Amino acid sequence: MTIKSYEITVRGEIPEVELIEFENLSAFIQPAGTILRGMVANQAALQGILQRLHGLGLELTDVRRIADCESGYHTQSPRPS
Repeated sequence: MTIKSYEITVRGEIPEVELIEFENLSAFIQPAGTILRGMVANQAALQGILQRLHGLGLELTDVRRIADCESGYHTQSPRPS
């Protein structure tokens, strides 16, 4: 199993109660949308995340694999105070 770091951006804000579904990802709320960052176990897990986002009615704007040096960002607190 090859774990990769991903950054997924959607238009709009993911409701706080729904963020629990994305427990291995950190959410960063931006004015134009929400960025999810973190480690994803494999392509099947990535597809599952994308399907959950689609099920929430959120528009996917970007998905990218990020370098390991950037992935440390996922360990920060999920929401700024």
